[in-house]
Order: sequence, then structure tokens, then C-alpha cells
Amino acid sequence: MRHWSLKGKSALVTGGSKGIGKAIVEELLAHGAHVMFVARNLDGIAKINTEFQDKYPDSKLIGIPADISTEQGIETVYRTLKEEFKALHILVNNVGTNIRKASVSYSKNEITHIFQTNLLASYDLSMRCYPLLKEYEGESSVVFISSVAGLTHLKTGAIYAMTKAALNQLTKNLAVEWAKEGIRVNAVAPWYIDTPLAQTVLSNHEYLEEVLRRTPMGRIGDAEEVASTVAFLCMPAAGYVTGQCLAVDGGFTVNGF
Repeated sequence: MRHWSLKGKSALVTGGSKGIGKAIVEELLAHGAHVMFVARNLDGIAKINTEFQDKYPDSKLIGIPADISTEQGIETVYRTLKEEFKALHILVNNVGTNIRKASVSYSKNEITHIFQTNLLASYDLSMRCYPLLKEYEGESSVVFISSVAGLTHLKTGAIYAMTKAALNQLTKNLAVEWAKEGIRVNAVAPWYIDTPLAQTVLSNHEYLEEVLRRTPMGRIGDAEEVASTVAFLCMPAAGYVTGQCLAVDGGFTVNGF
């Protein structure tokens, strides 16, 4: 069973106070990892600490208030990582945002904001954490939370899709570049998942019905189903898996006519 455990591993999860990020934090804790998570909201951090610290007493849980879309935020995270963990086994780049509108309607500021949050922040943090990941040669794993929007057309907006497609390509490049250091790099691409963010559009009954018609399994996914996929990719059980993008989508991306 050692291949299916993360006991004693150190992990960093961005955007870890709600939705998919929160589910990932709990999944890693449940498998024995020590988890540091990043969020911008102090109240969100306090709620996660209150909910999980007593539930997983054998695992260290640390919340960092920081905005990783800024250089200062990344330095804060890196400094805390070195103080608390010294090195890093697992990096989960989960933070992301979206603005849903037609391609011709985006302002330059909106485009810059989406790219900075979804793509450049994850790239910059990964580069900063590279020396810490190298310390555990053959045991380290990076996971990017992408989206099926990076694999096929969605109604969620071209800019968001561009950033997720770029994350998928970054996954492939880093998997090859960092393989010699034993760092595996993969991505997970969810379809609609039952989170507060998704409910902003899924609360529209007609939109929800359309989503379900396009999903072979006929339901919305759970955040825990994404989190368990992430945990698997970080485990020794997935030790020969790198450079892959796994869709957690109920069959959506393979659903032809």
C-alpha cells in the first residue's frame, strides 16, 4: 500500500481555501501529506484551519495569505516554504479565474488579469519552487489544474481557454525538461464541477440542462473527484506518469455526434 500513500510528503496548493482547491487540500491531508495552502482571504484560511486541523492531527497544515499573481506574493510563499518544509514534494497550481464574454468584448486589462492569474502566476511559482522540488529527486510532482476549455471549445471565453491550453503545453515541456531531476509534471482538466464558482452559471436551469446533455455520464462532477485524481498523480503509484493531461469530465471531451 506504500504506493498509494503520501505520508510524510510536503505539499503546496494554491487557491486552497474553497472549491476544487479546498478538496485537494483535504485529499492530500487524508493521504498523510503535510500541506501548505495559499489564499488571499484571511477568513477563508481561518475556516480551513478550523475545519481540518483537528480532523487530520498527524499532518501539518499551514495557510499563507498571499496573492501569487504578484512577485511579492510568490516570494512570501517561497520564504515560508523554506522555513517550514525546507524542500517540496508536491506543487499543485490550482489558482485561476475567468471572465465570461465574447472574444471581441475583452479589454486589455481583463486579458492581462486572466493571463497573469491563470498562466503566468503558475509558471512563476513553479520556477521559484524548482530548487525545492529538486531536493527530493525522483519523488517530486507538479500538477497544474487546467480545464477541458484548453482541450476543446467551450462557452466560457477564448482568453480563459488560451491560458488553459498554454498550461497543457507547459505541462509537456516541463515534464521533459525536469525528468532528469525526477520531477514529474502533469495536468488535470475538469469539466463542470459542483463548486460555488460553477454554480454562478449552473443555477441557470436551461444552461445546466445543456451541460448535462453534452456529458455522457449525465451529471456534474464533484470536487473530490478532481482532488482524488490530483492525489493519484502525486503518489508513487503514478511514478511512471508524466507529461499527461487527464480530463475529469464524465466523457465530455470524447463525446462526438
